[in-house]
Amino acid sequence: MAQSARVPQRTVDSVSTPERVETRLGTLEFPLGVPTEETQRRIHDHLDHVRALNVFLNAHRGVSTWATRDAFLAAGVNDNDVLLFSGLMDSTSLFLTANADTVYFVSFLDLTRGPLVVDFPPATLCFVNDMWFRWVTDVGTVGADRGAGGSYLFVPPGYDGPLPEDGFFVRRSRTTRLILGGRAFLGGGGPEPAVERIRQGLRIHPYAAGGYGTSIGGILGGGPAPAPPWTPETWAAALEQSAPPRFVEGSGLALNTVPPVDETYFDMASELVQDQPAEALDPEASGDLAAIGIVRGKPFRPDERMRGILAEAAAVGNAAARTLSFRPRADSGAYYYGEGSQWTNGLFAYGHEFMTPSPRITDEGVEPYPNDGARKLDLQAWYFYSVTGISPALAMRLTGLGSQYLFAFADREGRPLDGGKHYRVTLPPDVPAARFWSLTVYDNQTRSMLDTPQRFPRAGSQASPTPAAVPGPDGAVTVHFCPDRPDGAPEGNWIRTVPGRGWFVALRLYSPLQPFFDKTWRPGEIEEAGRSGNGAG
Repeated sequence: MAQSARVPQRTVDSVSTPERVETRLGTLEFPLGVPTEETQRRIHDHLDHVRALNVFLNAHRGVSTWATRDAFLAAGVNDNDVLLFSGLMDSTSLFLTANADTVYFVSFLDLTRGPLVVDFPPATLCFVNDMWFRWVTDVGTVGADRGAGGSYLFVPPGYDGPLPEDGFFVRRSRTTRLILGGRAFLGGGGPEPAVERIRQGLRIHPYAAGGYGTSIGGILGGGPAPAPPWTPETWAAALEQSAPPRFVEGSGLALNTVPPVDETYFDMASELVQDQPAEALDPEASGDLAAIGIVRGKPFRPDERMRGILAEAAAVGNAAARTLSFRPRADSGAYYYGEGSQWTNGLFAYGHEFMTPSPRITDEGVEPYPNDGARKLDLQAWYFYSVTGISPALAMRLTGLGSQYLFAFADREGRPLDGGKHYRVTLPPDVPAARFWSLTVYDNQTRSMLDTPQRFPRAGSQASPTPAAVPGPDGAVTVHFCPDRPDGAPEGNWIRTVPGRGWFVALRLYSPLQPFFDKTWRPGEIEEAGRSGNGAG
C-alpha cells in the first residue's frame, strides 16, 4: 500500500509561528500558537502607533488645510471672505513657504448650500484645492481662462440639480469646502495695480439655476425653468449678489496656519473628518483614521492609553516628515540635479499626484510616462509638510507659464544652514525666468518666512518690496545670507539670518524658460563665505 503524501516539514515550518519570537517590540510569545495577554497588549499598542503614524504622514495635507481655515476663522475671516495681502505677505504670519513677491488672495469657498460661482479677474495665477489638498482646478495663466479671467462654477459632492449649458468653467469637488489660493503679479513697481484688479474683478456668489448660461430652449430637454423676467427688484438683488466679497487685510496680520506636531494634531484631523462627507476620502485612508477612533459621526475621545500613543506617534511622525523634507533619500527623486547638489524638487520625478512624472511635451505632442500604480508616499509627505497647495502646473515642463521652485536645506557639503554664519549663492547670468526670479529664506521650525527686522526675507530681480539684486560685471548674481550685511554687498543682494535659527531657501522662477528644464542653466550651491567652490554647482 502506497504511503500517504505529506507536506514537507520545511513547508510546515515556514507557515508556523514559533512559541517565542524576538522582535523590535521585544519577545512575543505564542504558547500553543495563541498570543499571551502581554503579547496581545504589545501588538495592539504597536498597531495603534503605526496607524496613528500613517495618519500623521498621509493626512497631513488635510490637517494643513483645516489648520489654515481654523486660523482664518480665529482672525474673523469667514468662508467666502477673501484674505488679501495688499501690502504683500511678510514674516508676521506663519504660512508654509509663502513668498513676498506676489499679491496673495486666499479664500475658503463654502459649497454646503449648493454650487458656487467665482468670477476671477484677469492676469492671476491661482489654484483651487479641496479640503484634503487635492487639485480641483487651476485658474489664470495656467487655467482654462488662460489669464483672461472668467466665471468658474464649483459643484459640491452629491449635487444632481441643474447646471448651465455654457458660460462657466464647471468643476466638481469631493468636499463641501474648497481653498482658493491666488497670486497676482506686481505692476508699476508695487502691488497697488494688482490689488485694485482683484478688488474690482473678484466675485463670489451662489449659482442661480435658470439664469445666465441657460437658454429658453434648454428647458425643452428637461432643464431648469428659466429665471423670471428682470424687474428693478431682481436687478437690485443680482447687483447685491455680484458685489465684491468681504476683503480682510492680511499684510501684517499674525496668523498661524501651520498644523501642530503634538497629539492635538489628531483632534484637528477629527474636526476635518466630521466636517466633510464620509465619501470624501478613499476607504483605505479612512481606515487608518477609523483605526485610531476618528470616524465621521462619532465623537473622538481617546483614553489615557491612546492619548499617550497619539503623542508618541505625532513626535515620530513629525520627525519622519522633517527627515523626508530636510534630508531626502538619495534615490527618492527629490534631488533635481542628482548627486552632488542640494537643490530639491520631488514633483518633477512623480508629478502632482506623486504617481508618475508629468508628461513630456514636445513639438510633436504630449508623451505620457508609464504609471507603475504606486503613490510615492515619502515624497507626498515631504511636499505637504513644507508647501501649501498643489497643482499639475508645478510639475509641468512648460516654458513661459506658471512658476517653478527649487529648495535647498543644506550647504554644498550637506551641512545644515546656520543662521549665525555667512553663506552665499551665485546664480549664473541669464536666470531663465521671463517674468522674474526670487530667493526666499524660511525658518526651519515653522517652514514659514524667517522673522527678522528685514521683514521681507527675499532677494530677486523685482525692485519691490525690497531693492532688486544687482548683477556683477559678468552678469552673475551673488546673494549673501548672514546676520549683518557684508561690506560692499548691495542691499538687494543680502538676506538677513538669525543666529541660533536654522533656515532653508527657495528659488522661484516665474514663467520659467527652457534652460531651467534642460538643466543647461543651474544655480550654484550654497556655500560658506571663504570656503572654496566653483559657485555654479
